[in-house]
Amino acid sequence: MHAEPGDWLVMKGTIVGAPDEIGQIVEVRSAGGGPPYFVRWLRNDHEALVFPGPDAHVVTAAEKLKADSCERRRIVEVQQAIARKPHAS
Repeated sequence: MHAEPGDWLVMKGTIVGAPDEIGQIVEVRSAGGGPPYFVRWLRNDHEALVFPGPDAHVVTAAEKLKADSCERRRIVEVQQAIARKPHAS
């Protein structure tokens, strides 16, 4: 596992139906980009030193930006489709 500050750590939910935990990597504490990572969790802004397990992966800042852009575009398209649809009276 390799990360740089600004990348995102995604830890898969370990219970069926549990959401993934996503946090931004604030600091990399070992040489070569390996763990542990100091992470700020999106859910509650809590910061913690994390030693990720096999259920975790890193998403680069560029990959996250691209995914967020695609999601925003999809939401706009859905909103536009809803606005075009005639409303039932």
